[in-house]
Amino acid sequence: MKSGWKSSTLGDVLAVLRNGINCKQDKSGQGEKISRIESISNASFDFGKVGYASLSERDKERYRLRRGDILFSHINSAAHVGKTAVFDGAEPVYHGVNLLLLRPKGIVASAYLDYALKYLFQSGYWRGACKQSVNQASVNQQDISRVLIRYPQSLSEQQRIVGILDEAFEGIATAKANAEKNLQNARAVFESQLDSIFAQRGEGWVEKSVSELVAEGAIFKPFDGNHGEIHPRKADYAESGVPFIMASDLKSGSVDTENCKFISRKLADSLRVGFAKQGDVLISHKGTIGRSAIVKTNDDYVMLTPQVTSYRVKDASKLFNRFIRYYFLSPAFQREMIASAEGGATRAYVGITKQLTLRFRFPSLNQQRDIAVKLDALSPETQRLASIYQHKLAALAALKKSLLYQAFTGSL
Repeated sequence: MKSGWKSSTLGDVLAVLRNGINCKQDKSGQGEKISRIESISNASFDFGKVGYASLSERDKERYRLRRGDILFSHINSAAHVGKTAVFDGAEPVYHGVNLLLLRPKGIVASAYLDYALKYLFQSGYWRGACKQSVNQASVNQQDISRVLIRYPQSLSEQQRIVGILDEAFEGIATAKANAEKNLQNARAVFESQLDSIFAQRGEGWVEKSVSELVAEGAIFKPFDGNHGEIHPRKADYAESGVPFIMASDLKSGSVDTENCKFISRKLADSLRVGFAKQGDVLISHKGTIGRSAIVKTNDDYVMLTPQVTSYRVKDASKLFNRFIRYYFLSPAFQREMIASAEGGATRAYVGITKQLTLRFRFPSLNQQRDIAVKLDALSPETQRLASIYQHKLAALAALKKSLLYQAFTGSL
């Protein structure tokens, strides 16, 4: 360890580690402000994301947050357990039950400790240490108290490190905002073309529901990966075999059949339903709604999870699959599909019955082919620009991790 540094448990450097007040809250704007999980979702305290409650004077005195208090997300999804933020406000806010309060002793500066905790979070420590159940993950106060942290014994040295990180992270935040804006602009160019084609349409276009297209024999009835009583579990995944396609595997117009999950041929054959083949147009209808891609694999077939629906052209003289895929991506269709979703924001889905009622607008087959060719030419450039900005965002995230690593190994 670097000279002048010390290693201690969090329990040794904290004066306070406790839960907040368990009280009935609402979002009325009336009463006292109470911290919530959402208050620190962006790793800084957001005064716009608080609850409101009526508190006694005794509770106010006990639970009022002080400047420098660190709030810790100890019950959340596994990806968010361990997030922290320093409270640095002058207005009264009170500590709610859904976050732990960490108040350091004078031997460690609050800002330094918050960065140390962010380093643990970025390294994936809490994700590996948390206890997971069906809907959430958690760490308890004993888990937190036992964690070792390293710190310079000199408060001025701690403040020097904080100053370097503050300045660097401010620059990274600006660069990230610019990259995200450029990424949105790149995508907006493509979406504007989609919108101009599919919103304005033109002479010769017709409009029919999906069920009408099925009845006319233009497409087969859409199907998804709902396998009845049999659902492959994590234990059923194989190193290779039949691609088992999720919403996340629909990427840049193609289905990723190399980096997806796989199930055995024997299990796939036993399911019998929910398999797609080359040329099918897939669209995600559960969770992340509206991703679309065309199956281009030479495999006999791929299996679909219950997140994905397949559309298969039956009469190639009426519909062109690449046109269908672009239509699915059009803003108008995306809005219609999302508006049809059931189940709420976190479990939204659009079942087959709902999909049959969706409207489909299309011109002659020759026009469909011309539109697809035009969008085919624009799509790669949009993807190239998007890839550049996505790489920049990944590089900025890696830089943050590198700086935190240097800071807490004594290299800054």
